[in-house]
Amino acid sequence: GDFSGQLLAYLSLGPIFIIVGFVTLIIFKRELHTISFLGGLVFNEGVNWLIKNVIREPRPCEEAHSAVTTKYGMPSSHSQFMWFFSVYSFLFLYLRMHQTNNARFLDLLWRHVLSLCLVTVALLVSYSRVYLLYHTWSQVLYGGVAGSIMAIAWFAFTQEILTPLFPRIAAWPISEFFLIRDTSLIPNILWFEYTVTRAEARNRQRKLGTKLQ
Repeated sequence: GDFSGQLLAYLSLGPIFIIVGFVTLIIFKRELHTISFLGGLVFNEGVNWLIKNVIREPRPCEEAHSAVTTKYGMPSSHSQFMWFFSVYSFLFLYLRMHQTNNARFLDLLWRHVLSLCLVTVALLVSYSRVYLLYHTWSQVLYGGVAGSIMAIAWFAFTQEILTPLFPRIAAWPISEFFLIRDTSLIPNILWFEYTVTRAEARNRQRKLGTKLQ
């Protein structure tokens, strides 16, 4: 009968939905930066596992959650995952995606709204781990700090080290076989894909109209 607990339990499944979303996006888009983002999330989880097994701080109520995969709780993997995802997405929105059209106000507005949503979800997922007795406040706090630091470091690594290599990687025969592409030089991939798709649709519509005459 605890509606809040049920809602927070569903929210705590956020990392699973995000991973599924990334896998789906990679299958259909096959873009190197998206693959790098997922690689960062996986690396972040590995760092979390390492820290947990070094500190070995138990969860607040081990007997209440016997089905968890590890008995250690410092730092919270959910909190670290969500803050990595949120902070990296925030950096991507404001530093990687630049405006390419005239709708300056709307462009900034949707970025601010999306950033606020990302932070809100990260806060709610972190809170859910305490509410559901999986973690203490300190475990959630340190998880958030670790995830944020990892996100900043991985974003810098991607921008400074990996991005210059993307054109070369995209030219590999195996990359061409799997249609893996590099869009790092395109400031706003959403706007680019929209304009290219619209232009191609109009071009095909004109050709079809010519054939029917």
